[in-house]
Amino acid sequence: MASKGQKFKSYSSEFKEMILKEYFDGIGTPRTLSLKYDVPFKTIDNWITKTKHNIDVKVDHRPGRSGRVKEKNLTLEDYKERYEILKKYQAFLQARREKK
Repeated sequence: MASKGQKFKSYSSEFKEMILKEYFDGIGTPRTLSLKYDVPFKTIDNWITKTKHNIDVKVDHRPGRSGRVKEKNLTLEDYKERYEILKKYQAFLQARREKK
């Protein structure tokens, strides 16, 4: 399991292609390739599995870091939108308190 703040190593598409070519040409097993290129065995095993299922391992399929806009990129419209959302939420909470 990944630790908080852990950095993951990324590999170039050419490097992945070279390792996969050696595997499919019968030059090495995932274990020997792992030792030879200092890449975790499970990483190579995942590349092989994805290749067998016609998933392109040369492209990173992980979702990007989406979500909240960084503070330095906020525009006046963003602040106005946030303000309106907070006003509505505050009114909602006030109505809930009065209901009780």
